[in-house]
Amino acid sequence: MTKFRDTEPHFTQLHQPDSQALAAEAAAGLLAKAAYVSPKFFYDTLGSRLFDAICELPEYYPTRTEAAIVQQHLGAITDAVLGAVGPAPTLIDLGAGSCAKAARLFEALKPERYVAVDISVDYLRDAVKSLQHEHPDIKMMGLGLDFSARLSLPQDVLNGQPALVFYPGSSIGNFAPAQALRLLREARAVAAGGALLIGVDMVKSADILEPAYDDELGVTAAFNLNVLSNLNRLLGADFQPRGWQHVAVFNEADSRIEMHLQARHSTDVRWPGAQRRFAAGERIHTESSVKWQPAGFESLLREAGFTSVRRFSDSRGWFSVFVAC
Repeated sequence: MTKFRDTEPHFTQLHQPDSQALAAEAAAGLLAKAAYVSPKFFYDTLGSRLFDAICELPEYYPTRTEAAIVQQHLGAITDAVLGAVGPAPTLIDLGAGSCAKAARLFEALKPERYVAVDISVDYLRDAVKSLQHEHPDIKMMGLGLDFSARLSLPQDVLNGQPALVFYPGSSIGNFAPAQALRLLREARAVAAGGALLIGVDMVKSADILEPAYDDELGVTAAFNLNVLSNLNRLLGADFQPRGWQHVAVFNEADSRIEMHLQARHSTDVRWPGAQRRFAAGERIHTESSVKWQPAGFESLLREAGFTSVRRFSDSRGWFSVFVAC
């Protein structure tokens, strides 16, 4: 049975990496007619640190815009959340990373329990341990979990009580609409009659979107290229990262930013039992980030089973924070 401890965070490894299954998944993507890699392969310890650095970049507006919305509307957000979950809730942080975004809510929400969920287990362990020392009065737990295919938590985490599921940063954009609907339904089940607090990036012009995913310092490029090093370790492949370049484009038809790695020249990539030749200019699709219209995402929340939805936004309408119950 999963237990919380009073002075040290408990850590449970629900995500048990199956190296053979992961290698098969990665290989299948690389051998597809239009090659692709799942974004989950970004997040080794270095990838997680690079993503945190991306969030500090001037071009990357989502993090600071979301933070400003939460700060400006914190009273109304708190009232809406606590009205659904009650006082001293359990706060479940999906894709917790450094846990910094959830920590900004502690003073207002006064959670009794904090459950940090992330696929990057080593990085998560360090983050939760550090946060526990700063907030010894909150019972904390880290869950190593890949919820990209299914979100399900141990029953004793909630103790049968409504919870707040927190999913910031517009990470929901990494899922195609049908997949996002599935995840929202699962988040509603995990909340157990509580609430969802979620950040969502809105549609805007390409001249704003594309620099946010292709910064001048090249931090996002390093983040994207790091996946090749991860594939080399996972598959025993021989990718040469210098032979690839980062590309970020806004696909207006599908309302999404796409990140790709593009071969600088014709190259053969080999790994045990397989190989693929990439022509010069050929791409590997590594990530998508869907951008939503406000009404469209509210409709998705209601389709997922939430009956009460409130939206908070910045003055430019670039980003929205939804409270759904």
